[in-house]
Formats: sequence, structure tokens, C-alpha cells
Amino acid sequence: MKRQAYFFIVISAILWGTLGFFSKKLTSFGFNAIQIVSIRAFGGALVLAIFLIFKNRELLKIKISDSFYFIGTGILSFAFFNICYFEAINKTSISVAAILLYTSPTFVMIFSSILFKENITKKKMFSILLTFIGCIFVSGIFRNSSENFSLLGILLGLGSGFGYALYSIFARYAIKKYAPITITLYTFIFASIFLIPIANIKKIFVLLTSTNSIYYAVALVLLATIVPFILYTKGLSYIETSKAAIIATVEPVVAMIIGITIFNEPITVLKTIGIIMVILATVILREKF
Repeated sequence: MKRQAYFFIVISAILWGTLGFFSKKLTSFGFNAIQIVSIRAFGGALVLAIFLIFKNRELLKIKISDSFYFIGTGILSFAFFNICYFEAINKTSISVAAILLYTSPTFVMIFSSILFKENITKKKMFSILLTFIGCIFVSGIFRNSSENFSLLGILLGLGSGFGYALYSIFARYAIKKYAPITITLYTFIFASIFLIPIANIKKIFVLLTSTNSIYYAVALVLLATIVPFILYTKGLSYIETSKAAIIATVEPVVAMIIGITIFNEPITVLKTIGIIMVILATVILREKF
């Protein structure tokens, strides 16, 4: 089952890597970043709730006392890191924000060492370093000489990495009591509750009038949200949190490949090296079975 857990994490990262594609499509229809995040949360909660009502209503049940887990995965992680990430992009650049977001494995490793007593091995340290450097190369930051840096933007970017890491931590606790699909559902529910006051819900429905916008919104919810969250949470049941977080960093590589092949974004030598480094870090991290 451990072999399958690695597979689950990799597939979830690949699917998350398609988020940029769907975001660009929805942006062209007039949606802003917060509205796209809201679509993910609202749509994910709705689809999973309907599915469980007909499939297994027992999986809808949680203890009120366990709400802390889902405040963690839904508000402190899902909603918080998305808001920080998009604001960091606005105040710095996509390249800088992406690098800061993928500081998350470092946060996960630190948290896991403290909370779960996971060992910080030399292999983990090397993999994190290799992944981080690879993400820097993949971002293309070195070829952009006119980056707009700001202290607030840097702090927001680090906040996105911190928030991204929190999902692995809170989900690790929740997985001891609940099924992955239950954790995913309540992550979206709690995120939705938080997002309602700051998202223009009326405008979202107004923009969801064309067949194409509905198509991309549904694809965003299913392919880039529900399935990867369930797979990632399931994978956490069998492998260490810090390893799962590092493996999931293949996501920016996938996103870059989509950008190159679909949106004709330029490929550079440094980006190619970055891809190799991230993949190599994932291979090094894997244990022998």
C-alpha cells in the first residue's frame, strides 16, 4: 500500500499542476483570483456532499469537537494560502510567489519533527535543498531583472508556503479519525464559510452564464480540486508528512510544462535544469520497497 501512497501523492501533484490552466481560462471570462478559489471551495463542497448523501451518509458525520482539524485544513490552509499566494503575485511576481509558496516542505519538515517526531535525515535535508533550488530555476526568476520586490509581498509569499504546509499537518491528525473524502469535504465547507464574506457571490453566478465558463469551472472543481485533495489525503495515511510534501512539489514542474506546451511560454536552460532537479529530489526521497 505504501507504493500506492507514493502514486497517490504524485498524481495529486500532477492534477494540482493543471490549476494554472483552468485559472487562466476562467480569468478570461472575468473571474478574479478570490472568485476562482471560491469556485473550488463551493463546488468541491457541493459535489462531495451530494455524492456522500447518496453513497454513504455515515461519512458526512463529524464530531463538533473535531472542527479544529477542518478549521486548520479549510481556513488556515486552503483559504489562507490561496489568498496569500494571489496577493503575493500582485505585489511581487508569479516567479517570486511560486518560489515562496514552495518553501512549504521546509515548514512541513519542521512541524513534523516537532509534532510527529519524524526524523530530519540527511536525505530529507538534501531533497528539500535540491527541490528548493530546482523550483528557483523552474520559476525563471534569474532571467527577470526587473522583479518588483516588496517586504509585504515577500511576507505574503512566505505566508502562502506556511499555509500550504498546514494542510499536511492538520490532515495528518484528521486522517486518524476520518476518511480522506470526509476530510476533503469539510476542508471545502469550512473554506467556503470563510470565503463567503469576501467573495462577490452574485458576480460569480453572473459570470457562470456561458457553456464554456461552466465547463472550465466544473473541470476546475473535479480535476484540479476534489480528486487531488482526496488522493493526497489518502497518501498521508501511509507515508510521512514531510515526504508527501516534498513529492508534491512536482506540481510547479507540471504547471511549467503546461505553460510551455499550451500557452507557448519560453523554455530556458535553467528551467530544464530545475525540472531535472525536482524530479531527482523525488527519486532520492523514495525508499526501497
